[in-house]
Amino acid sequence: MKGLRKKTSLTIFTILTAILITFLAVLNINSYRREYSNIERGLKVFDDRGGFPDAPPAPDGPNPGKKLQKPRELDNMMIMDNEVYTVRLNTDGGIESIVSHGAGASGFDVEGIAGTIMDAVSGTTGERVFIGNLYLDDYSYLYREGDLIVILNNADKADKLKALLLESVLILFVMGAVLFMVSRLITGWIVKPAEEAFRKQKEFIADASHELKTPLAVITASSDALAEEETGGGSNRYLENIRYESDRMNRLITGLLDLSKLEDGRDASSYREENLSRIIEKTCLIFDGIAFEQAVTIESDIEENMMFRCSRDEMEKLFSTILDNAVRHSNKDTTVHVCAHTGKGCMTVTITNTGDPIPEEECEKIFERFYRSDKARNRADNRYGLGLAIAKRIAQNHNGTIRASSGDGTTTFEIVLKK
Repeated sequence: MKGLRKKTSLTIFTILTAILITFLAVLNINSYRREYSNIERGLKVFDDRGGFPDAPPAPDGPNPGKKLQKPRELDNMMIMDNEVYTVRLNTDGGIESIVSHGAGASGFDVEGIAGTIMDAVSGTTGERVFIGNLYLDDYSYLYREGDLIVILNNADKADKLKALLLESVLILFVMGAVLFMVSRLITGWIVKPAEEAFRKQKEFIADASHELKTPLAVITASSDALAEEETGGGSNRYLENIRYESDRMNRLITGLLDLSKLEDGRDASSYREENLSRIIEKTCLIFDGIAFEQAVTIESDIEENMMFRCSRDEMEKLFSTILDNAVRHSNKDTTVHVCAHTGKGCMTVTITNTGDPIPEEECEKIFERFYRSDKARNRADNRYGLGLAIAKRIAQNHNGTIRASSGDGTTTFEIVLKK
């Protein structure tokens, strides 16, 4: 249920954060476009008025009726929304005069910028308009060949846009914390019915298992006593069947109780510093006999003195479960490789065997309770699909992970335990 709660909370937080980011992004984009349009409009004003206005038609001449033109005066124009400068050019391409159409900004080197612009537009004919990145470029300009340069200071607009961007980032961080808390509250409300149902299911399994152990013990003891009375210690296939099925049910109930206890979690304060290397070596020695019967060899490469804070009993259960699975599913005359090494902040144990591969779609499912990829063989071996579920829970309780991968005729179980 912790995994479900975490995934649900992350999904809600991601959706709410995406909505917030989209809103802030649209706000900044619209502001940028508005300022860009203001600059474009400001330059267009000079473009429209910097030419020649209409004059009365000529009474005579080569083109009678055509309107005469004269230069329009720009020097007295005032631009309230933008800080604009007009740089008039002489016939030699030099600067004739500079006119400010508003309050000038200190430190804004109009003459130097005009020289930079003329270098940039060298060889350009006609007219050129440049509106740069408003976050990065200090100015925009309109250049008319042999006539003038209109320079617009971007500083105020850049400051406004940067301030808005900074405010958006701060809002994102502050609202991110709020959205995180909101997502946790919503998650609690959504997941609560599922957690309640899961809790009742666990209680039912635990209670039912406890209740079944007593009658099962009576059945087992009674079958033993009946066998002794009726056969004098000999065999009776009906009684043997009763005993066999009783043992199977006992193992199933024990597995259910173990899994139920592990899912409730364990107080880490009860863990002790253990030599993980020796635990793995001991497990390999225990399974040497079983491996020999299966015509399988166990080879180990275990780093010495790997110390880890854990429950010794649970670690033995974890490694024996995986090694038993590897041995029983190995082809004859093959080798099971056990490797254990420390890494950066963790310990990694891999157990690899050669045998029938696990389908890729089942590599995650095999850790689910009661899941059996080969039901016929597992039933014949008295397996119920609880072993790997128990192993996964043990790894999780020790701040670790376990996963399976299969390919090219080999299957590898990797256990990573974080220190």
